Amino acid sequence: MTNKQEKLIRALYTRQGRKKHNMCICEGLRACTELAKTRPDLISFALKSEKFKITEDLKSLEFTTIPENEFRKISATVTSQGIMIIAERPQIKSVEKKENRQYALVLDKVADPGNMGTIIRTAKAAGLKNIYITSGSADPFADKVIRAAMAAQFAVDIIKFANLAEAVCELRNSGYNTFWKTDPHNGKSLYKTDDLFANSAIIIGGEASGVSDHPDCKSVTIPMPGNSESINAAQAATIFMFEAVRREGN
Repeated sequence: MTNKQEKLIRALYTRQGRKKHNMCICEGLRACTELAKTRPDLISFALKSEKFKITEDLKSLEFTTIPENEFRKISATVTSQGIMIIAERPQIKSVEKKENRQYALVLDKVADPGNMGTIIRTAKAAGLKNIYITSGSADPFADKVIRAAMAAQFAVDIIKFANLAEAVCELRNSGYNTFWKTDPHNGKSLYKTDDLFANSAIIIGGEASGVSDHPDCKSVTIPMPGNSESINAAQAATIFMFEAVRREGN
């Protein structure tokens, strides 16, 4: 590993560094395997520790092998698996005109990296092709988010907006005409809302303050017979996404 590579890796642990270099860090066997499978074109270079044994799925990559103690110094995990890929961040795309039956999933200021990663991973599993996020959300290409998502962000398109108002405006112009904001207590039950996923956007709010105020959003809620105050953003998003899968009869 060169000094230049080491400096780059340390820079990529910061949002500013990722923005400056337009790159990110993917660490861990499963995440690196997913990245190598879905977007090998984005890979800049790959590192492994002396103890790491290259698996069949990773044999196409060229690795630089470094001593175990050096790898631990650049790793962000407490117990490193000994594998890391430095990759370009995918280009941010614009909203495409709605031409299929998929609803839009909007993450409004979902700031927790674990929740952001879990939602992205779940979205891929549920068959979504796009995820829309607003400023104030966790960076989907931060190392913690990539680990939580198992690199699923490289298999979906992530579109970012300055705020919820901009997201609603752009999505409406692209053919989405109903906007549902999730609320822990108020609104229609998602199980009794027949048109929930018809030309619509489902908006998941941040952990601290929920969905931002917007006059064009209707409230929808997840019934909680146990009278809990709330469930976290990733749990809520999962329930909505797989309710859509259920309704499609998959």
